[in-house]
Amino acid sequence: CFQGRGVPRFALDPSIGEFIHTHANVKFPVDGGKKIYSCNEGNANLWDESCKEAVDFFKSGDKPYAMRYVGSMVSDVHRTLLYGGIFIYPADKKSKDGKLRVLYEGFPMAMIVEAAGGVASTGMFKGKIQRLMDIEPQNVHERCPVILGSPRDVAICLSYYEKAAKTA
Repeated sequence: CFQGRGVPRFALDPSIGEFIHTHANVKFPVDGGKKIYSCNEGNANLWDESCKEAVDFFKSGDKPYAMRYVGSMVSDVHRTLLYGGIFIYPADKKSKDGKLRVLYEGFPMAMIVEAAGGVASTGMFKGKIQRLMDIEPQNVHERCPVILGSPRDVAICLSYYEKAAKTA
């Protein structure tokens, strides 16, 4: 349904109680947009080293990325889609398969992000770095890690997974 048609944007008009179409063909900013990362750093000590290194990169340098995290995937991905940046919800030592459900959290957001020119990945998951939409779920509640956002920032994050895979 979205393929080749872009992502439409709607806003609620409370005066009439309806959603109004406000933008057609929403796209990630070509340059990657604002440098914003979004993740729950309260769990950072449980992440794999590649994810920790990527987030450390986002926090370093003369102009580090801003950190914004609402704690609601829809809100965080909405902001990421509008302004650029990256949303990360990795697997960790307590939840080795991640916490977000593939079918009704991962796939819908990945489809929207990719239709807007972004990238959606799992990072290293089940022995390989993969596109989130390529997962073949075995049950309705299957979970996965989620890394999605502007191509610039997802590429940076995935480069740490690729580097770790080469040295393993």
